[in-house]
Amino acid sequence: MKNYVLMFLTLMVFWLLLNNSLGLEIVAVGVVVSLLISLIFCSKCSIFNEISFSPKALYATVMFIFVFLGALIKANISITKRVLSPSLPINPGIVQVKTKLKSKVGRMVLANAITLTPGTFTLELDGEDLFIHWVNVKSGETEESTKEIVSSFEKYLEVMYG
Repeated sequence: MKNYVLMFLTLMVFWLLLNNSLGLEIVAVGVVVSLLISLIFCSKCSIFNEISFSPKALYATVMFIFVFLGALIKANISITKRVLSPSLPINPGIVQVKTKLKSKVGRMVLANAITLTPGTFTLELDGEDLFIHWVNVKSGETEESTKEIVSSFEKYLEVMYG
């Protein structure tokens, strides 16, 4: 039942945001369509099973957003400096990092957060291993690369997704 309700609410929120209106007909169509989609397609959806809905998880979500935005700003500045430097100081390579996350959704969010941060790109997610293309490889060691790339995101994702 939790999956149906959460899917309905998610679809309804997107519907209202896309329509930018709270008119009676818009809301009525959104309720009907969201309800039908939830009932038809959500019998096998398990994506919401891994998400934690607690005050601690809500706090971790807010903190994750701030940490991600900080990493995003820091990475953009770093890449801009490298691009504007005449010597183009880069040391590209592929590094392997490990994650402690057990949740598939948590791993996916981690891989996407890494990819959205300039200078890193997740190439493959294989169990607990992620293979990342990094513009400036500081160390080829898995533990050091994990600490540098993954650890700041992972502590919040563990609370959010387990």
